[in-house]
Amino acid sequence: MNKVMLIGIVTKEPDVRYFDVDQAVAKVRLATKERGYVAKNGTKVPDHTDWHSLVFFGSMAKIVEDHVHEGDKLYVEGRLRYSSYEDKAGTVHNQSEIMVENMELLTPKRQ
Repeated sequence: MNKVMLIGIVTKEPDVRYFDVDQAVAKVRLATKERGYVAKNGTKVPDHTDWHSLVFFGSMAKIVEDHVHEGDKLYVEGRLRYSSYEDKAGTVHNQSEIMVENMELLTPKRQ
């Protein structure tokens, strides 16, 4: 089973692109944070933040375009997808993206 569930903060405005009259793709960066702690032996473990690339398709991409903004808190469910590409210099870049299937806005609507 390939299932990802995340709650995090949108780190910049969504990038929405239309590739057909009514077909959209939205890309969003999401930050998730694990709180640091002090271990029983006194060792301090600092906070840890991960950044995730989210991809939304179709009607969800349009919802993202209209309602998701930098600083918003989101809950997402989706599938993890890995890919790689080679740039002009011949360097291979690996990337992972979450293909979002379900989303819930956790930030109250702006007035």
